[in-house]
Amino acid sequence: MKTLNNNGEEKDQQEANRFLYRENDEERERGEIIPTAITVRKLSKSFKVKEKRGGFIGNLKSLVSAKTKIVTAVDDISFTIKEGELVGFIGPNGAGKSTTIKMLSGILFPTKGSIRVLNYNPQEERIKLTQKIGTIFGQKQQLWYHLPPIDSFELFSKIYEIDKKEYEKRLKELVELFEIQPYLYTPVRKLSLGERMRCEFVASLLHKPKVLFLDEPTIGLDIIAKKTMREYIKKINKKDKTTIILTSHDLEDIEALCPRIIIINKGKLLYDGSMEKIKDKLSWKRIELYLDSNKNDIPVMKDVKIIEKTRYKITIEVDRKKIALQKVLDFYLSRLKIVDIVIEDPPIEKFIEKFYGK
Repeated sequence: MKTLNNNGEEKDQQEANRFLYRENDEERERGEIIPTAITVRKLSKSFKVKEKRGGFIGNLKSLVSAKTKIVTAVDDISFTIKEGELVGFIGPNGAGKSTTIKMLSGILFPTKGSIRVLNYNPQEERIKLTQKIGTIFGQKQQLWYHLPPIDSFELFSKIYEIDKKEYEKRLKELVELFEIQPYLYTPVRKLSLGERMRCEFVASLLHKPKVLFLDEPTIGLDIIAKKTMREYIKKINKKDKTTIILTSHDLEDIEALCPRIIIINKGKLLYDGSMEKIKDKLSWKRIELYLDSNKNDIPVMKDVKIIEKTRYKITIEVDRKKIALQKVLDFYLSRLKIVDIVIEDPPIEKFIEKFYGK
């Protein structure tokens, strides 16, 4: 892919492409090549953003002579994902995750760098690539809101030009896998979020994509629905060898599903490796203890940090490398009248801050 200026970027592009093919050649020579699904080299994306001035006069001036600034959403990142991998792609809000996914799926053009998805250039061969990939966005639906799911499935079978017999066979498999038979003919607007998300998965998998992009697929789901959705994702990955990139702010999703994670922050790639190598960094938990009455005298336990205390709630942090969660819970349950307990992982933002420092 050629870039649009002559500031050395075209040369960088050519070098990135040479690196891509050289890497594959080296694997072939070793006789241990695993097919590559996605390759990203020196990828960057910048946006020109208008700066608005404050006040009524300022807004009028902005209409005549608006000031602009360049915002870099993705900054020179490189990674390779093999066929059949299930990779967690995480980072705080504004890290560049969605921008990267949009470039991988051909929606956005990169400022510079190279992308190959199933050996297609997503921007130049988007129509061909669309037949091979699927996308699921937890906050955006692709099913027709006022129609039953079966109507949307029929439409997608035509869009993807799926053979009628193959479509019927595939639909039957997916309906059984995701257990959506009871509401196939119910308008989408009348489905619960969990029911709709199951149908969203079926819609995205009808054409048997080789690569699946999942952007917050469990957002808004209850505990049972989340567990069910995770099991479905594992089945898809194992049964069809589907390459999956999962973005989520829920670390439990990532820990439960992804052997490998890629962490991005402020557009830069910070970590690319196995979950096992950083589990030690995820060792601390936050526990909220809800009391049935006001308690001024809070017992202190070694290796437990009290973060916050209000009238009827105590928030503590526990490092599981130093002390077992069950021991902490037993300690406080025997000394306080507790009506409820909430145990949670730190937010991804806190995790990144703790892992890499400010």
